[in-house]
Amino acid sequence: MTALHINGGIPLQGKVRIQGSKNASLPILAATLLAKDNSHILNCPQIADVEHMLSLLRNLGCRVSRSKEGYQIDSAPAGACKMSGEAITGMRSSLCLLGAMLGRFGEVAMEHPGGCIIGDRPIDLHIKALEQMGVVFSEEAGRLVGKAAKLHGADIRLPIPSVGATENILLAAVQAAGDTLIAGAAKEPEVEALCRYLTACGAEIDGAGTSIVFVRGGRSLHGAQFKVPSDRIVAGTYLFACVGCGGSVLLENAPCEQMEAVVRAAESMGARCQPDCGKGSYGTEYGRESGLYVHSCGRPAAVERLYTAVYPGFPTDLQSMALAVLTRADGVSRVEENIFENRFRVVEPLRKMGADIELLEDRTAIVRGKDTLRGARVEAKELRGGAALVLAALMAEGESEITGCAYIERGYENIGKDLRDLGARISSV
Repeated sequence: MTALHINGGIPLQGKVRIQGSKNASLPILAATLLAKDNSHILNCPQIADVEHMLSLLRNLGCRVSRSKEGYQIDSAPAGACKMSGEAITGMRSSLCLLGAMLGRFGEVAMEHPGGCIIGDRPIDLHIKALEQMGVVFSEEAGRLVGKAAKLHGADIRLPIPSVGATENILLAAVQAAGDTLIAGAAKEPEVEALCRYLTACGAEIDGAGTSIVFVRGGRSLHGAQFKVPSDRIVAGTYLFACVGCGGSVLLENAPCEQMEAVVRAAESMGARCQPDCGKGSYGTEYGRESGLYVHSCGRPAAVERLYTAVYPGFPTDLQSMALAVLTRADGVSRVEENIFENRFRVVEPLRKMGADIELLEDRTAIVRGKDTLRGARVEAKELRGGAALVLAALMAEGESEITGCAYIERGYENIGKDLRDLGARISSV
C-alpha cells in the first residue's frame, strides 16, 4: 500500500475486530530467545514491525513458522551473530532485543535503533540499568556493543517509568544470577503481558503491572503458548474515528479495562461508550470475548484540557487521533503532550485540511474547532500521525489522498479494510 484515497463525511456503522497488540507482541517475540525452546505466540498482528522482528529472530538462527493462530518460534538453534543493521535501525522496538540477547548470550552488538521521528528517545536509561547488572557497553564502528562476563541481579530505580527500559531490565533479569528489584517500573499493559509470558515460561516475577517489580533470576526457562492481548491503541483509533464521524460501532475484543482514560476522553467529546469486558480481554482462553460499543452523533464537543501521561493516563499514542477529532469540535480545546515533544508534527497537514490549531511553546496545542474540514493530499510522517490523518480524511468533505502509508502499516494490519467494514469510502493503491 502506497496511498489511501478517502471520500469523507460518512458516519460509521457496524463492527470491527481489534487485532493483537503491536506493543505487546514485539517484546514477547524478543523474549522467545530466552526460552531455548519452541514457543507458540498467538494473536500476533500481521504488521510490518512484527515482520521485522521475526526477520531479526531468523537472522539470529531461530526457526520461525506461521500457523493459523500465530507464530511458532524455536529459539534453540539461535546464536549471538551480528544482526542486520538495516533491520535494527528501521524499527525502534528492536531495542528490546538488547536485554534478550544479553540474557541469552551475555553479549550484544547492534546498530542504534530507529523508528518514527516523534521526539528524542534516548536509551540512557536502558544502558545505565543494564550496567548495574554487570554489562559493559562500548561503541565500535558506530555500533552499540554490550558484554557481561556474568549477568547479575541489581536494585534498579528508574527516574521515569520507561516502558522500553522496564522491558529490557526484565528480559535480562530473568536470566541473571540473583534477584532484581525494579523501582519506578512502567505499569503499561504491554509490560504486564511480557511478565505473563515470561512467567508462563518458568520465570518468577512479582508485582507485574505495578511500579515495584521483583524478579528472581536464574530460573531455567522453557517454551510456552501465549495469546497476545488486543491492541488498545488500534481500538482507540477506531473509537475516535466514530467520535469524529458519528455513527454506531462495535469494537470486538477491545481491551476495555485498559482504556478507561480513552473512554473518558471520548465521553467528554459527547460519545456514548458501553464496555462489555466479560471476564477478561484476552479472548476465550481467559474469558468470553470482550467488546466496546461506541455511539456518537453530531459534532464532537470541545474539551477544556486533554493531556497525555504514562499509563493509566491518556496514552501519547492516541494524542494525534484525539487532536484530529477536536479540529471538528464545537468550541476551543487544549491538548498537552507530556511524553514526546514532536507529536505535533501532524499539525501542519491538518492545517492543510482546514484545521485551526495554534501551537504554544510548552508542547500545548489550542484547537479551535471547525464545522468541516476539507479533503487534501497529505503525507504521513510517522505511525500515529498517519492514522490521525486517516481520521481527519474520514471527517472531511471531499476526497483526500494520504501518502507515506508505510508508516501506518507498522502498526495497523489493514486500516483500509477495517474502516471499509464500518462503511467508510476508502481505497488503497
